[in-house]
Amino acid sequence: MLILILSGLSIFIGIVAMFIGSLGLIRLPDVFCRIHAVGMIDTAGASFIILGMVIYEGFTLVTVKLLFVGIFLFFTSPIATHAVAQVAHTMGVAPVLSLI
Repeated sequence: MLILILSGLSIFIGIVAMFIGSLGLIRLPDVFCRIHAVGMIDTAGASFIILGMVIYEGFTLVTVKLLFVGIFLFFTSPIATHAVAQVAHTMGVAPVLSLI
């Protein structure tokens, strides 16, 4: 029962984090703020969801695969957001300086 509660709580935290990130994607003013919000929260949300699945599954081959997916996401998500921001900057997208 404790494993079910801990895994459910971790998955719920991950879903809430992803929802907050999607709100940041909609509400923030420019591409750079949006990339920052989504990049930070995406990594945390996916990590919590994978942690919940690992807790629920126990120690099996599926757990090892989930950990590899988590490690892959942990390293590639910041790299991808940096690449998108760099392309936006190169293309001449200017950040919003005032929120008037």
